Amino acid sequence: MRYARIVLFSVVAAIVSLFVILSISSGPPKESKIVSDFTAHRAAYEEVRTMLSEEKGVNVVATWGVETTGSAIAKIPPDGGIPVERYREYLARLKKIGAVAVFQRRDPLEVQFGVWGSGFAGDTRHVAVSWLERKPSNIVISLDAFYRTAKPRNPSYVHIDGNWYIWADW
Repeated sequence: MRYARIVLFSVVAAIVSLFVILSISSGPPKESKIVSDFTAHRAAYEEVRTMLSEEKGVNVVATWGVETTGSAIAKIPPDGGIPVERYREYLARLKKIGAVAVFQRRDPLEVQFGVWGSGFAGDTRHVAVSWLERKPSNIVISLDAFYRTAKPRNPSYVHIDGNWYIWADW
């Protein structure tokens, strides 16, 4: 009986420890880290943005595939909307940046690099670095200020430099 209690206690302690570790590690990156990473890899961000602007009908390039206009299902090249070698170039640059995907929206033009996400279903949070054609109306002073607003939060932007912003939702 004593052995069973020790095993049960150990299992519960391990589960609680794992939960605490995952809770701490799953938090969004700090604004200062995003800005310093962006500054260090700005040329790669610009390259990917330019590459995507040259693609016809490509909306998303991600580690899970390519999404094109008229198809919400990601396909991995050669089935996607771009050649395999071009897809590999995207993946190499995204890895260098630390992003898992680049999204392109039009009217107004926005190119968004997904740098962090956590959650499940309707309670997923995202952080991205975005290039916008025009200044957005929903700007906040900092990510900390954004996280202090009441839920549900409206997606908002924090200005980095020029047309570059941090975008967050949750």
